Amino acid sequence: MIHSLMVSKSIQFFLLLCSLASLSEVAFADPPYEICSTSSNYENGSSFQNNLNNLLFSLPSNASISKSYNTSFGVASDRVYGLYMCLDYVSNETCKNCLATAIEDIVKLCPQAEEAVVWEEVCQLRYSNNNFMGRLNVTGNIGKDNQQNISEPEKFQYAVNKILSNITDMASFNVSANMYATGEVPFEDKIIYALVQCSRDLSANDCNSCLQSAIKDIPGCCYGSIGARVLSRSCYLRYEFYPFYLGASETTPQVLHPAVTKEVSISSHFNSSKIWMITGIIVVVGLATIFSICCVYFFRNKRNKQKRNDKIYENLPYIDLDSLCVATQNFSDLNKLGQGGFGPVYKGILVNGREVAIKRLSTCSVQGSEEFINEVQLINKLQHKNIVKLLGFCVDGEEKLLVYEFLPNGSLEDVLFEQRARLDWTKRLDIISGIAKGILYLHEDSRLKIIHRDLKASNVLLDHDMNPKISDFGMARIFAGSEGEANTVTLVGTYGYMAPEYAMEGLYSIKSDVFGFGVLLLEIITGTRNAGFDHSRSNPSLLSYAWHLWNEGKGTELKDPLLLDSCSEDQFLRLMSIGLLCVQEDASDRPTMSRVVLMLRNESSSLGQPERPPFSVGRFRANDLNDPHCQDCSVNFLTVSDIILPR
Repeated sequence: MIHSLMVSKSIQFFLLLCSLASLSEVAFADPPYEICSTSSNYENGSSFQNNLNNLLFSLPSNASISKSYNTSFGVASDRVYGLYMCLDYVSNETCKNCLATAIEDIVKLCPQAEEAVVWEEVCQLRYSNNNFMGRLNVTGNIGKDNQQNISEPEKFQYAVNKILSNITDMASFNVSANMYATGEVPFEDKIIYALVQCSRDLSANDCNSCLQSAIKDIPGCCYGSIGARVLSRSCYLRYEFYPFYLGASETTPQVLHPAVTKEVSISSHFNSSKIWMITGIIVVVGLATIFSICCVYFFRNKRNKQKRNDKIYENLPYIDLDSLCVATQNFSDLNKLGQGGFGPVYKGILVNGREVAIKRLSTCSVQGSEEFINEVQLINKLQHKNIVKLLGFCVDGEEKLLVYEFLPNGSLEDVLFEQRARLDWTKRLDIISGIAKGILYLHEDSRLKIIHRDLKASNVLLDHDMNPKISDFGMARIFAGSEGEANTVTLVGTYGYMAPEYAMEGLYSIKSDVFGFGVLLLEIITGTRNAGFDHSRSNPSLLSYAWHLWNEGKGTELKDPLLLDSCSEDQFLRLMSIGLLCVQEDASDRPTMSRVVLMLRNESSSLGQPERPPFSVGRFRANDLNDPHCQDCSVNFLTVSDIILPR
């Protein structure tokens, strides 16, 4: 009985393997596939060929870290633009190997072509003498189908279109999907598995357009086929009757122990030696099984962690540690620009002569490591003239570094409080407007909805022309589209710029950033720090003092004396009013940043009457708490991180 059962199972298992083998045979075509330009060719030994060789040579090192990357080499008409994209489900090592094959094939299949695309089994390589980055191109799509056809093609094609449309929306418009999505849908007694992916230089709308175009190509190339793929310059789709994107290692056949293939005769006359032998076999097999499960669990977790880390650094250039050591003269103190909670910041000069600022993570900082990952994830997705630009990163052992554009005028804090004579009224208005536009972009106009949580003068940097750029996103948080506010028990930020609901209750929202902006605005127009301000017991903060002067009609007393000749009273009072509206105690009373930008831009727009700001933003002094004459007292403000609020 048992023997017959095992034979039956073995036959079923054999048939399953044959079935999978036949599916694999029809599912995988014979790459590479290529498109080579014929309109123009480069000459051997030309500058273009040299730039192309340098570009191709640089790509494999990035494939060890990121499954998608674009770059360029050269200048003017000899400049070469390049991009590769590996399918998201493969490992970085597989990506690197596939790219190495693609580089060999593109040179061999498209000799001297000034523009070419090559698709391998799990990767795509593209270069051109024209800048195609961020530009959608759906011409020349290639469709490949399996030779076996389905019996009910209309019904099948409907199911295929449905799942492809669903995952196209997910890949295009779900930020966390990162332009990649898979899905499955039942069809009769089988399951259709589908995958879509876009190159990450595209916008969300262009990704959607590219995939929709590829879906429309299916009837012309692959109608009724049991599986197909459409290869586009900017996107990729595929569907099959088996989970091709899980990888071969995910479906390991069950291995049967030789002992169980023999018929077993159960008898009450077993002697003790046979019982012990069988018990020993069971124990050994059990321990081996447990050990195998533990190994699988360990390596799968390790692989998943690696995949998560790989996603963090995708699309960001990798700069090796040796280059950064040379750029900073081995992190010389002479090149040190400053010290933050993250770690020291150095000025560097790369081999191409570009000046950069390099943030070096303190190796002993656990919190700094979390901020490092957070900053890479966020700022890599942001593109705005008032947001500091991240140029690259380095992870080498314990070393973690971020490379930014260098802004020669340093922080707003240094200029405003130590060299503010350089800032006339017009320049201060430009700085205020630039900061407001940058925050508005974070809140409403970027693909992500981001709360910065640490807006302050030292986190605003100034370029050659004193244009502001918001920096330091280590404490920022992403909000989902429907979220209004969030809560944390870990308080991070800087006293003096913190909204009261955040400082006291851990609640933060876009209105928390509005509060920080309001403090910045008042500091800029008065030339006075909010932190450490102590005018009197009744007015212990810049905010409270400004509000009292405003209500008494004496607001101009706070005007920076250096602005007397460049700023009218009406202009100053209007800006002061906007600042006070932003720092009102009740978050619901504060304007949104879109409203703030409008008020700054349109001098004829009406302003409301500001309510009182919070007077107790910082920590109380012990002797003030016992003073019956002290109301709403606050003291010097501090930079804080990792303070746990009571619950």
